Amino acid sequence: MRTVLVASSKGGAGKSTIATNLAAHFALEGKRTVMIDADRQKSSTHWSEKRAGLSSAVLPIDATRRGWEKHVPGDTQFAVIDAPAGSMADDLEAFLERADAVLVPVNPSMIDLEATVPFLDSLAAHPRVKKGKLPVALVGNRLKPWTSASQQAMGQLKSWPYPLVGQLRDTQAYVLMVALGKSVFDYHSEQIRGHQDDWAPLLKWLRKAL
Repeated sequence: MRTVLVASSKGGAGKSTIATNLAAHFALEGKRTVMIDADRQKSSTHWSEKRAGLSSAVLPIDATRRGWEKHVPGDTQFAVIDAPAGSMADDLEAFLERADAVLVPVNPSMIDLEATVPFLDSLAAHPRVKKGKLPVALVGNRLKPWTSASQQAMGQLKSWPYPLVGQLRDTQAYVLMVALGKSVFDYHSEQIRGHQDDWAPLLKWLRKAL
């Protein structure tokens, strides 16, 4: 089983959006996929439940309860962990030990950038990250590429020690699709293909990391 942890110390960074779209991508490839939802808001669980009738369904696992590991089917091929909001590395120990890669979403504001730095520092101190055994990458989220704020934020992220592997634009499409249990990978319109293109660098990095 290959496992991706999506985590951020800043609430509202887009963890669940990234986690659900990633899970849908794996499931649509025909992989047996589970959503390990450790966030008490349960956004990813609700999304998985709405997707239950599709051939590319994703099994939700409630990771806020003890012993959740026993509920992960033995034939699972991919797992996406939606981490608890506002957590630091010490709070994520159980997930960091199981993860094969970590994605950290960051919104283009000074508040989000400043809040992310301590979280990344805490990750850097984790033994697996320190030894290079657990790759970590940044994902710019809710971007408006035509604005100076987004451009400056992405310029700053590119100077950080972790690679910036994705730049996802700000769009209501994600909100609408999550409400339906869908993802950008479920559709094939020209407009949605543009959003899929945003994911290409992130998916390329993951293929190498996993």
